[in-house]
Amino acid sequence: MGEASAASEEEDTILEEQIEIVFDRLIDAVNPLKNKLNWLLLAFPVALWANAAHHGEMAFIFSMVAIMPLAFLMGKATEEIALRTGETVGGLLNATFGNAVEMIIAGLALYTASQSTNGDTIDTMIHVTQASLIGSILGNLLLVLGLAMVWGGVNHKVQHFNHDSGQMNGSLLLLAIVAFIIPSAVNYAGGDASAIKDLSHYAAIILLVIYGLALLFQLKTHVDVFATEAGHGAHEDPTMSIKDAWILLLLSTAFVGWMAHILVHNLESAVEELGVPELFIGVILLPFFGNAAEHFAAVIVAGKDKMDLAIAIAIGSSVQIALFVAPIMVLLGWALGVPLTLEFGLLETSATFISVLVANSILADGKTNWLEGAMLLGCYIILGAAFFLF
Repeated sequence: MGEASAASEEEDTILEEQIEIVFDRLIDAVNPLKNKLNWLLLAFPVALWANAAHHGEMAFIFSMVAIMPLAFLMGKATEEIALRTGETVGGLLNATFGNAVEMIIAGLALYTASQSTNGDTIDTMIHVTQASLIGSILGNLLLVLGLAMVWGGVNHKVQHFNHDSGQMNGSLLLLAIVAFIIPSAVNYAGGDASAIKDLSHYAAIILLVIYGLALLFQLKTHVDVFATEAGHGAHEDPTMSIKDAWILLLLSTAFVGWMAHILVHNLESAVEELGVPELFIGVILLPFFGNAAEHFAAVIVAGKDKMDLAIAIAIGSSVQIALFVAPIMVLLGWALGVPLTLEFGLLETSATFISVLVANSILADGKTNWLEGAMLLGCYIILGAAFFLF
């Protein structure tokens, strides 16, 4: 019995030491002295207090701010994992966890709409969900990719990337735009709401199938097409263990979900108190803070001349929103009895179509520079002004 007890105590001691080591590493990862952005983590307890005290406007603002450093930690963790898995899988992983913010926000908004009997609340949640989806596509295509190209171009005169990979992602985005345009065309042609809703459901299912096939193509049957070409970027050693990176990724994702819940809960009061257009909040503000993981990760790796990974993050995230997240939200709305469709509105659909054309045109030659990034940023600013003044 004494030997068994001693062995049990030794195992407990080893487990406690391992937990302490992991905890110390995580504390080191969020050390404000290592990254000034981590000071924004102070917004996390403020958001919790403001939400508990029913200060809607303050809770909304501070929850958005808190999402930024948490998203940065998500990006840091996925970058560490990408160093071991390769840039294709790493970019997909970064896009997936970066889009977790949009999925959480949109899912919570739809759930709120399904539980409400107030018509205005239902309309607000549907419009914000649609706007945030469109805004995420625009933000990744124009803002994230533009910032990455500018920062990469400042550090490297010309940067090259896998042309075939960019072309395929561009084609997938054009397919998604077709699924967005047709319901809008039916609406403006005088089609009834029932037809638009049914068409959106069918299109959502098809987009999900295409996305699944694209993953099969990218990760299984044509892996060589998406391989990083020799000479693109320098070798970099991981600074975290794979276990620590996964723990940091999962914890930061969970805390982002917590902040997203507070953000959605206080959305309506923020719209009323701040006086900011609902469309601007959905298309610009929510994706800007929600896509912080992609912002930082794509810009950082572009500065290291890893343009393949930067484009995989930015374009891959847009593809995932358009072909996976948006259809999933439409089907979730269908299941919850919320009339969410792919008819996003004339301005939103037109802005997305133009952005895809501009991005595809810039990426067509397989190389980038800072001026092309400035063009994308200029396009984003013009569209942002349109949504603010609309």
